[in-house]
Amino acid sequence: MSQQDTLYEEAASGFGAALGRLARAYEADPDKCRDLVQEIHIALWRSFGKFDGRCSLRTWIYRVAHNTATSHVIRQARAKTPAMVGLEELENLSDKNETEIASDQRVALERLLALIQKLKPVDRQVIVSYLEGMDAASIGEITGISAGNVATKIHRIKNILARRFHEGGRHGE
Repeated sequence: MSQQDTLYEEAASGFGAALGRLARAYEADPDKCRDLVQEIHIALWRSFGKFDGRCSLRTWIYRVAHNTATSHVIRQARAKTPAMVGLEELENLSDKNETEIASDQRVALERLLALIQKLKPVDRQVIVSYLEGMDAASIGEITGISAGNVATKIHRIKNILARRFHEGGRHGE
C-alpha cells in the first residue's frame, strides 16, 4: 500500500464522521451533501500525494476539506441552486417513534445548520472548525487567519447565530 493510500485510510477512519458533519454545514440538500462528502474524500486522497508533513495531518485534512467545500458552495451559487432546505427534507428527518424531545432537538439542530449554511464560506469554515473542537490557533493554521482574528470571529459568529436562532432565523445582519 502506498503512503498516499495509508494516509487516506488514516484520514477516512479517524475523521470520516467529522467530514460528514462539515459537509452538512456547507450543503443542505442531502443528495448534494453526499456528493460533497465524496468530493472531499477524492480531494483528500489526491492531496496526500503532495503531503509533506509541514503541518499536522488533522490540519491538512481540514484545510483540504474546507477548500473543497468552499469550492462546492461557489459552484452551487454560480448554478443558482436554492440553498434552503425544503419541507420534504425536514419531514424526512423525524421518525414517528422518536420522542418529542428528540424531535425538538433535531429541529433545533437543523435550524442551526440552516443558519450556518447562510454564512460566508470563511465564517462557515471558522465556526464549523470551532464546533469540531478546534482551538483558535488550529483554525488559524487552516484558514490563514491569525488566532486573534479567529477568536474574534468565533465570538461574533456565535452571537449572530444565537440572536438569529432565537429570532427564528430571520435575516437582520
